[in-house]
Amino acid sequence: MTHQNEATVLIVPGLRDHMADHWQTLLAQRLDKVHTVPPLDIDRLSCAARVEALQRALETIDGPVILVAHSAGVMMVTHWAQKYSRPIQGALLAAPADVESPFPDNYPRTAVLEEHGWLPIPRQKLPFPSIVAASTNDPLGDFSRVSQFAEDWGGELVNLGEVGHLNPASGFGEWPRAVELIAMLQNGQHSLSVAGGPVAEAEAPV
Repeated sequence: MTHQNEATVLIVPGLRDHMADHWQTLLAQRLDKVHTVPPLDIDRLSCAARVEALQRALETIDGPVILVAHSAGVMMVTHWAQKYSRPIQGALLAAPADVESPFPDNYPRTAVLEEHGWLPIPRQKLPFPSIVAASTNDPLGDFSRVSQFAEDWGGELVNLGEVGHLNPASGFGEWPRAVELIAMLQNGQHSLSVAGGPVAEAEAPV
């Protein structure tokens, strides 16, 4: 049962879009009030196209919204916040992909990402509460770099431990912790008075 004032969760996938066994996909299946930014058929690497897709998805939602972004989806949210303005109740920003640093093989090169508008990473404070959930061994985002992003964005950093990139290749699958973090944003039960907020230590999810 949902309450009328309960926020709608908008899932913002990364560049690989929708994966059947990804925690975002599984999360969407268990939530009542949820939308997902649809995949792109063309301009898949274009940051501008991704931002516009996010905006179009938001235009279909009435009432409060909580964004749940993963990987490059986190960067889509930060770029969106530079261009658009609407009330956002909060954002869960999980395993941000550091597009300014070289990725492993089989991922887009930094020069390609720059060509498609992803660089530089926006560092302005986000105009809404955020929780940045970071892995200590993420091949797409060094923990110290992601910690600095969280501080710059005015978000609360949550240390997830060694969970890789928090994707199927890292063993996720279900990520039960997401529900808890969304509930914190829903209920305002997190520290937002100081940019960066306290570091919340957490065991690796199972």
